Amino acid sequence: MNFNFPLLKPIRILLFPFSLVYALIIMIRNWCFDKNILSSASFNLPVICIGNLVVGGTGKSPMVEFLIKNLNDDFSIAVLSRGYKRKTRGYALADEASTALDIGDEPMQFHIKFPDVVVAVGEERIVAIPQLLHDRPGTKVIILDDAFQHRSVKAGLNILLTDYSNLFTRDWFLPTGDLRDEKKSYRRSDIIVVTKCKEDLSSQERLELIREIDPIARQSIFFSTIEYGTAYHIISKSQYVVNEKTEVLLVTGIANPEQLKQYLLNRSKTYYEIAYNDHYIFTIDDLNDIVKRFNNIKAANKIILTTEKDAVRLTKFQQELSGLPFYVIPIEPKFLFDEEKKFIGSIKTFITHFLKNKYKD
Repeated sequence: MNFNFPLLKPIRILLFPFSLVYALIIMIRNWCFDKNILSSASFNLPVICIGNLVVGGTGKSPMVEFLIKNLNDDFSIAVLSRGYKRKTRGYALADEASTALDIGDEPMQFHIKFPDVVVAVGEERIVAIPQLLHDRPGTKVIILDDAFQHRSVKAGLNILLTDYSNLFTRDWFLPTGDLRDEKKSYRRSDIIVVTKCKEDLSSQERLELIREIDPIARQSIFFSTIEYGTAYHIISKSQYVVNEKTEVLLVTGIANPEQLKQYLLNRSKTYYEIAYNDHYIFTIDDLNDIVKRFNNIKAANKIILTTEKDAVRLTKFQQELSGLPFYVIPIEPKFLFDEEKKFIGSIKTFITHFLKNKYKD
């Protein structure tokens, strides 16, 4: 068994027998797909899947946004997500009336930031894709958000993300570890991106990580870190630069805020934290608690800071937030070793070749 017990919480180690049952179920399921007992459907347009092998944050949403920014000028893009933690079910297309409760926080974030891009949600991608194409027949490329383990749809290009601080190679199955798929499933991917790396990752460590992941011949591996933008007010959008005089109350409801906390440790005077569960639905009582905690900070230069994903679940309190120094910090992936153009080029090459062959036929 190749997993690192020190990384696991003691209570999760006690759940090891359940992880064996889970592992068996996943292995049987994958075997059924591999033997075509369970079938996968393909679609006659470029489908790009972004996913991971674990639960928790590996940077899927920033990667989806990165692809939108770099592809949308050349292709008509649609994004299809599950819509995790939404209060609705089935297929839904984002529109002017949509909220995070209707379509989920991450799809809502995509819709707000890229209003000209088609954003849809649906638990069953194999059902949702034909509905999306019926509603938006001009769609040329579909990006599947967090769908690597959903093998009922066979994507033309699979991008697998793995967190530098928690590589899938060092993990174990749920609930003891964080794996929701077999480690060997990484071979189904075309591109692997090691995300959230330290900015000064050395060439030597890069080679060691490549050896550890052990890519097959057709796979490419890239390395990225998180780049933070200038914070902006959650309502007015006015900007604020966090500096060494700023005391920050950090409010998060995401899976892994560690890199953001490290950023604040390096940039601000100090920070305090209120952490909620991933995809947490904020209430007015939560906001009141946040304000009370903020008011107890005895500093002249202080702000409240949250993530873009959390912000879409907080903006429903527009009146209450408008008078608070409540800011949002944007992030995007930054590719290391000057390989951003190579990464984007590989995606565009896949799309253009697919479309060229499609119209040739």
